[in-house]
Amino acid sequence: MFNSVVAANRAAFAAFGVTPSDDDEGPAAVDRIEADEDLPEWHVELTEHDRGQLGVGDRVEFTKTISDRDVQSFAAASGDTNPLHLDDEFASKTRFRGRIAHGTLVGGLISAGLARLPGLTIYLSQDLEFHNPVRLGDRLTAVCEIVEDLGDDQYRLTTRVVDDGETIIDGEAVVLVDELPDDE
Repeated sequence: MFNSVVAANRAAFAAFGVTPSDDDEGPAAVDRIEADEDLPEWHVELTEHDRGQLGVGDRVEFTKTISDRDVQSFAAASGDTNPLHLDDEFASKTRFRGRIAHGTLVGGLISAGLARLPGLTIYLSQDLEFHNPVRLGDRLTAVCEIVEDLGDDQYRLTTRVVDDGETIIDGEAVVLVDELPDDE
C-alpha cells in the first residue's frame, strides 16, 4: 500500500509541473522538488512578500509549460483517461483537431500560484470558467489578484490562466492566509 501512495503522490506532483525537462537529462523533478521550493523551469512573480501587508491589488503569477508527461501523470493520478487527452488519433477527429490538456490540470496552475502567497494559503472556494483549450507544449501563466479583503485573513481573488494574453480560464477564489507555524 505504501508504494501505491508514493506512486500516486509522485503522479500528482508531476501533474502540477514537477516533471523532468524535455531533454530528460538529470534527475526527474519529482526527485528534485522540496516543500516550498520552485524549480528552474517555473517562473514566479509576487508583488508582496509579507503576509501582514497583503491587500487589494497584490498579485502572484505562476508560469510553466504543460508537457505530455504532465497530461499522462494527471490522467494516472486522477483517473481521467478521456482519449481527448491521451490518444492522438482519436483527438485528431474531434473539434479540437488534436490532444488537449485536462481543464483541471490547467486550473491547478492557479493553486500553484496561490501557494506562493506569503503565509500558509488555504483554499476556501474556487469558481472556474474554461474559455480555450490548452495544447501540449503551451506555456501558461496563472494570474491571481486580490480584489477584496474579507477580514480574518480571508481574501477574494480573481484567478485567470492565460497563454500569450489569451484567456484560457477565468475565475474567482476565496482563500484564508494563515501564519506559518513556528519552527521549533
